[in-house]
Amino acid sequence: MKAFKIGMPIFLILLSVFFLVGSLRLPKANLGNPYGPLYFPIGVSLLLLIFSIIYFIQELRKLTEDNEAIKELFSGRTPKLIGITILFAIGYSLLFERAGFLLSSILFLGALLFLINGPKKWITNLIVAVIFSFISWYAFSEMLGVSLP
Repeated sequence: MKAFKIGMPIFLILLSVFFLVGSLRLPKANLGNPYGPLYFPIGVSLLLLIFSIIYFIQELRKLTEDNEAIKELFSGRTPKLIGITILFAIGYSLLFERAGFLLSSILFLGALLFLINGPKKWITNLIVAVIFSFISWYAFSEMLGVSLP
């Protein structure tokens, strides 16, 4: 876990340097200020680089501290919930085209609510899944005019 906490800011530093080099290689404008198109990407790249370095320094300082929150995240029921939620999301994406938005959303939300709340609250889980799916469908298809499968 410590490697990930240090690896992410290093990745962001490398990414910002990559974008900075790419920004410096952009062509100059033919009209107006020739460097005008370079200001924004260079500025964003420099900001990302600065914040990534700050993030890296903060994570280096925390290395010596024992991080209980990370340990709690990967203990107990949480890893199982994360894995099952990912499987439900994959199932939702596979079912979406075949069954349509409304039915697949009701099944997906219902399954997630049953996973989190348990079967004792099955009426609440079912009502929330159905009402939320219908409200979402109505908002997208009727109010926004977006065609849903």
